Order: sequence, then structure tokens, then C-alpha cells
Amino acid sequence: MSPKVDDSCKYYKEHQWVRVEDDGTCLIGISDFAQDSLKDIVMVELPEVGDTVTQGEVFTSVESVKAVSDVFSPISGEIIEVNEDLEDAPENVNEDPYGSWLVKVKPSNLDADLANLMSPAEYEDFCG
Repeated sequence: MSPKVDDSCKYYKEHQWVRVEDDGTCLIGISDFAQDSLKDIVMVELPEVGDTVTQGEVFTSVESVKAVSDVFSPISGEIIEVNEDLEDAPENVNEDPYGSWLVKVKPSNLDADLANLMSPAEYEDFCG
């Protein structure tokens, strides 16, 4: 079965998504494929507001009953918000991977970063 994709997102090869918001900020999370592979997520390590993320580099991790997995940033920029709800309810990522974002980022090089990401259709093929 193909993983669910969100047509409003772009995808990174390590199974993260980015969604550009109306104000130009970006939400980052892990894809349905990633949460399904991890199974039951028991902890999301949230980075600090003000931290800088770089496209293709690890910025945090998620822990499941199976393993601890690195989370790579699909874009570069500054973290301006973290989803604190995940501290008490990490399972939200399993239940709603596209609604349960990890961080909100003020992008530093958005157009160039987005050019390096996959469309929903390309990501489906990539996972297929």
C-alpha cells in the first residue's frame, strides 16, 4: 500500500515533509511512510526555539518502540516554534503525521531548498 501524502507538502528523501504557510514560515514533520515504518512513537526530542537548521542535516530525533531515528531538515532556517503538544502526546505523529508538525521554521533560502525536494507524486514513486 502506498503511503499517504499531503498535496500541500514537499518531501525530503529521508521522509520529512515541509509545508509553506501563508505567512512564509514553514512547518516540518515526518511523513506517513516514516511514522508507519517507526510504528509506535514514544518520544519526540524537540529542538530549541532559535536553533538553526540546515537542509539535509539532522536537527532532532524521534523514538519509537523499535528504534531512535534521526530527523533531517528539508529546508534551512531558524526554528521559531516547536510543537510542545508532542512532549506529552508523541503518538499524535502516528495518528496524524501531517497535522502533527515538529517545528515551525523561518526559512533562509526557501526557493533553492524547495527546488531540491520532491513533489507529492515524486515522493509516492520514491516510496513505492
